[in-house]
Amino acid sequence: MKKNTKVKKQAKFLRFIRKIHRTLGAVLFIFFFFISVTGILLGWKKNTGGIIQAKSYAGISTDFKHWLPVDSLHTIACNVLRDSVSTDLSQELDRIDIKKNKGMIKFIFAEDFWGIQLDGTTGKLLHIEERRSDFIEKVHDGSILDYYLGTTGDQIKLLYTSIMGISLLMFTITGFWLWYGPKRMRKGKRATTT
Repeated sequence: MKKNTKVKKQAKFLRFIRKIHRTLGAVLFIFFFFISVTGILLGWKKNTGGIIQAKSYAGISTDFKHWLPVDSLHTIACNVLRDSVSTDLSQELDRIDIKKNKGMIKFIFAEDFWGIQLDGTTGKLLHIEERRSDFIEKVHDGSILDYYLGTTGDQIKLLYTSIMGISLLMFTITGFWLWYGPKRMRKGKRATTT
């Protein structure tokens, strides 16, 4: 009798877990879909022939003493952005990637995901790229809303990643219980019949 009550409690708990799992899945389906698709794209970004992320082109020297000063290279990159992409874009930088082993410096602009690769020695333009991988990454981590809404401090990204992280953790725990719970119940039923 006591064991039968225990099995009923386990069944009730399992129904509760199933309801949480099903509700989380239904509510968060679209978010999990975007996270998984963008995660796959980010994993493959260097293997897409330049569609998602452009290759890093090589300059003529990997020795910094032959390179132009960074401020001169920055001026060249801003001129290329203005002359070759758009005069309307902001020249505010997101970051600068120095690829010493390639003899190349990449200026990544904050607006509209543009990157300019220059030879570090001559300042010659190596490549203009629309950085699709940066856009995909922002969709992946939710910071795309911070970008378009102009929020500072990544508030939306922090909220989004916290909610999605906790949800994925809950999904994992409830999924485990949906697998383990019936095994435990069967074991309990066998014990009551013997």
